[in-house]
Amino acid sequence: MLMWLQNWLSRLTDKDGQALVEYALILALVAVVVILALHFLGGSVGNTLNNVANNVANP
Repeated sequence: MLMWLQNWLSRLTDKDGQALVEYALILALVAVVVILALHFLGGSVGNTLNNVANNVANP
């Protein structure tokens, strides 16, 4: 376990580790934006999907 932790910490100090952290931060930012968009648009998206499902079921 200690070896794994040392390996993980060493990756944070080299350039590959920095890139990994940057990608993780970008991914977190995208996740926050998606969550906020779904929160504000959730009702209209749900209604649209229900309309599509109803039209497919009853052509």
